[in-house]
Amino acid sequence: MPVNIEKYQSIISELNPNKVQLIAVSKTKPNEDIIELYNLGHRAFGENYVQELVDKAASLPKDIHWHFIGHLQSNKVKYIAPFVHLIHGVDSEKLLQEINKQAIKQNRVIDCLLQVHIATEETKFGFDAEDIQELIQSGRLAQYANIRIKGLMGMASFSDDPSLLTKEFMSLKQIFDQAATHLGNPFTILSMGMSSDYALAIRLGSNMVRIGSLLFGARNYSK
Repeated sequence: MPVNIEKYQSIISELNPNKVQLIAVSKTKPNEDIIELYNLGHRAFGENYVQELVDKAASLPKDIHWHFIGHLQSNKVKYIAPFVHLIHGVDSEKLLQEINKQAIKQNRVIDCLLQVHIATEETKFGFDAEDIQELIQSGRLAQYANIRIKGLMGMASFSDDPSLLTKEFMSLKQIFDQAATHLGNPFTILSMGMSSDYALAIRLGSNMVRIGSLLFGARNYSK
């Protein structure tokens, strides 16, 4: 399926007045699809798989901002540390330590979001509310001089129940607001909302959304 250019333009016209950034989730999609959006001026793309991200970054324009949005294993950080623009899913202090270690080796500061577990499903990753607040208030984040914590990310339950999604997004926004009072700038990003729920997420405070299937169609996992 070709990229839905009309939908992309519609989403951008929705997001821009609210100053919400679109991450185009291009996992499993071919380079040609990414180039279609690139030629429209889009630069922020999200990938879930380390090897796929490494391959795409090597073969596509160097001014693309690559966002790693999947569950990141510590032993794979080294492969994306040289170039990744933002790591969305930092879900443990062990992972923070490894990202900082690899960032030092690359002589760069890596921007990250802390992932908070807000969904009912146990399969979702992330800090729980108490752990994230303890980490932020403890001052331990200052140990990681080569990481810049830019904000929080969360994934709501896979549900059509707007009251459940509202509750989950509101809880993440509350955690974000509390954390922002401790961390200040550059703690400014609240990444929540995907193809099925981004409009609700924006109404409840999101300023970064991750949208894939609305732009690229259904994913092909058979490769």
